[in-house]
Amino acid sequence: MILLAFNKPYDVVCQFRAHPTSATLNDYITTENIYPSGRLDRDSEGLLLLTDDGLLQHRITAPKLKMIKGYWVQVEGIPRAKALNLLENGVELKDGMTQAAQVKIIAEPQIWEREPPIRERKAIPTQWLDISIKEGRNRQIRRMTAKIGYPTLRLIRYRIGSWYLNDL
Repeated sequence: MILLAFNKPYDVVCQFRAHPTSATLNDYITTENIYPSGRLDRDSEGLLLLTDDGLLQHRITAPKLKMIKGYWVQVEGIPRAKALNLLENGVELKDGMTQAAQVKIIAEPQIWEREPPIRERKAIPTQWLDISIKEGRNRQIRRMTAKIGYPTLRLIRYRIGSWYLNDL
């Protein structure tokens, strides 16, 4: 069995086949016959697990097994307690109510510079959040923070279950 932890950079598509405008996993990973266990959007960064074990892949991605995924999220603005409370209780998105999230305000994590840098407006401060969820809908964290009025500027997955980004 192979299990590979990869720190996916910004603007990399989570697939091995060629993409017309972006780099893919094929540009970084040479191990054959492994597949991503879940996805990260092209504009998200961080921990991606790849394996050749279908059962392990299922354990990581199956919604019914509710494996916790943790994200460091830089949002535009300083969220009020009431807004964070909404995330903790679930928010209504177009595809239904989200499950409750665990949310903490954190200091900026010690991370790499992003290329290109995020779009930041000097007149609007930003805040880092630690958000953990058990589901994984398409662009869920971004849609949740936008729904409460604090759009996501940068999103880094640092945890999947008991696997962590650490120093990758």
